[in-house]
Amino acid sequence: MGATVYKIEKYGVGDELRHSPPFLHDDAGRATPDSIPFLTVNRGKYSLTIDFTKPQGQALLQKLAARCDVLVENFKVGDLQRYGLDYDSIRALNPGIVYCSVTGYGQEGPSAAQPGYDPVFQAISGIMSTCGIPDGQPGAGPMRAMMPFVDVMTGMVATSAVLGALYHRQATGEGQYLDIALLDVALAATVYVGQKYLSSGQLPTRVGNGSLLFAPSNCYRCLDGHILIQIGNDLQWARLCKFLGQEAWLSEAAFATNGDRVKNAAQLDQRISAITAQWKKQALADGLGAIGVPCGPVNDIAQAFDHPQVKHRQLRMEVAHPVYGKLPMIRSPLRFSETPLTYRAPPSLGADTSAVLRDELGLDEGVLAGLRDIQVI
Repeated sequence: MGATVYKIEKYGVGDELRHSPPFLHDDAGRATPDSIPFLTVNRGKYSLTIDFTKPQGQALLQKLAARCDVLVENFKVGDLQRYGLDYDSIRALNPGIVYCSVTGYGQEGPSAAQPGYDPVFQAISGIMSTCGIPDGQPGAGPMRAMMPFVDVMTGMVATSAVLGALYHRQATGEGQYLDIALLDVALAATVYVGQKYLSSGQLPTRVGNGSLLFAPSNCYRCLDGHILIQIGNDLQWARLCKFLGQEAWLSEAAFATNGDRVKNAAQLDQRISAITAQWKKQALADGLGAIGVPCGPVNDIAQAFDHPQVKHRQLRMEVAHPVYGKLPMIRSPLRFSETPLTYRAPPSLGADTSAVLRDELGLDEGVLAGLRDIQVI
């Protein structure tokens, strides 16, 4: 969105994600040092390797922070205070700084010092207890989402908080500290399920691919896979029945209202599956979509990128990479009419250290060479 982002990485090692498989392969099929997970979430940034465990490195980061609008850190609680890079230290140099700390559990409390990753918070928040095969069926038990959606949502929440803080600073001149926790985001992500417990004391039961709110809503088998159908109101229900040639269902008391259909969802799902099993998933999705029934084929990732709307939206895009030429990537979901996004390839480790320290801080080559000699940069 126009920001210049300096990613500070560990000298000689870099972000841990750089070492996570799978890795890109070159034209000869050989693995390269470039991690696909790292490439996924680091495009457009500038990589600086600075050892801030050394006084010279601390001084460099303090000088950079004094010139920046925002500082984002994801160290364990209290770690950066040892190096003079905590909020109070940076605020003394830059009173308008927006300082955003992203941690697992927040800055205070009995768990604040503990580490944690996305699946941990899917577990603690209760989200996993709502996902998976219902009790009494083969394979029953809690299930995590493979996609790290708590991580992704936390990044989005942090971005929203930073933008709100910048707007406040624009109006008042005041910077501030932001305490963003994965645990908080995960609990917020339970939305109506969490609120139902708070309001009624009732715990949700696992419904597999079904819905706690609507019916029919499930994955139904087809000749070549599955289709997800989600009915949200009686009009859509009527359209589905007519399309499937089952208008008689509309007069059955067991399916008269959405509440009735939710109560009798298992019976309804069996009936629908017997009909959808005669269709190919995309043909059925095209037919239902054309009459306003919310649905979609259950695709694998390759099929997802081949979806006509995905192609139309150009969600698969390419960026120019200095080593690999054209690097395929997923387009950002942000779309601005007046300030379109720009895309740059993810940086190699430390690629921008010298240039940024020279341009931002005015360090000459002699000083930079000295810092290299003592392995600060």
